[in-house]
Amino acid sequence: MNKKTHIAIYVNSLKKNGTERVVANLMEFLVGKGYRITLVTPYVRENEFTLNPAVKRIISEINAAEITPSRIRNLCRRFMKLRRIWQSEKPEVILSFIGLDNVMALLSSRFLPLRMVAAVRGPPDVEYASRRLRIIARFVYRFADGVLLQTENSRAFFPVAVARKATVIKNTVNPVFFRPRYMGEREKTIVASTRIHESKNHRMLIEAFTQIAAKFPEYRLIIYGEGELRQTLTDEVLALGMAERISLPGHIDRPWEDLYRASVYVLCSNTEGVPNTLIEAMLLGLCCISTDFPYGGAAGLIKHGENGLLTPTYDTAQLAWHLEYLLSRPEEIQRLGQAAHLLQAEYDPVIVNEAWEQYLTEWPKQRRPRWRGERQ
Repeated sequence: MNKKTHIAIYVNSLKKNGTERVVANLMEFLVGKGYRITLVTPYVRENEFTLNPAVKRIISEINAAEITPSRIRNLCRRFMKLRRIWQSEKPEVILSFIGLDNVMALLSSRFLPLRMVAAVRGPPDVEYASRRLRIIARFVYRFADGVLLQTENSRAFFPVAVARKATVIKNTVNPVFFRPRYMGEREKTIVASTRIHESKNHRMLIEAFTQIAAKFPEYRLIIYGEGELRQTLTDEVLALGMAERISLPGHIDRPWEDLYRASVYVLCSNTEGVPNTLIEAMLLGLCCISTDFPYGGAAGLIKHGENGLLTPTYDTAQLAWHLEYLLSRPEEIQRLGQAAHLLQAEYDPVIVNEAWEQYLTEWPKQRRPRWRGERQ
């Protein structure tokens, strides 16, 4: 095949969350290699990643004139519009991301001459939380040509027919996070950088820091990110009398600079896949603490006591103990941060991006059905 593979990517939007960050990094790499990329999203959100001009973007949501009082009719119209997009754009591969978007992509591309890959980004039993959705997912994923998982533990959610065609590929990471570790005196800051959402459990971090703050008056806690709970948590910090020690400044455009000199990075999520923010913090050489949430996403990155610390979910007292332990031992912060920095070898952009490229483009090079009118 002389021409580069045409890859369509289907994701809800390009807003600045973890999955979309992987999508943005992957598109940038593939465009740079000369692939034709079509991004299909139902929506355009505020605060999205900048789209490379070489990427064609199509909005799949039905317009206002097409919306009816019937939810079923609206769903059918969305389905048919998406299928018409696949038929008109004629991609060789569709890569879709997350939950019901994967179900929609799998069904709307059924019986078309292309390869359909569904990427599960979080714990499957969270993406498909109800019994009905789990039944649907386990059945519909049988139609996928490939399934991408973040952890090996996620295979157990699916029937054998799906699990055996699933592959685990590491997250793509922006190359700006691959830099020498900062070796100067570190700022007296504990940092977090995630969406401000209930599932990220920032309250646990705020409460844990509040418990030890009097012992370490020189330290501050900074929680970067936007989300529906940001103002609520800001008000709670004010009520605690901790506004001088704890801040929630909002979104940052260059996290590799804002986090680079911090002392400790903390992730308190109740559930995650393999969190991009934790990967990035470790690549920068930060000493990291993470909750050990189900499916082993953090445990796959952190070897407890070797290159970071794992703490139980929902256990504020244990997190406070870990923070006190580290802040009392600057040499331990240094040791764990240096070990975390070694993760750069595993997430080398060349190796990871080429793994995605090979997976997405190997199948179209084989004999396959072709779109009507396509040249041999």
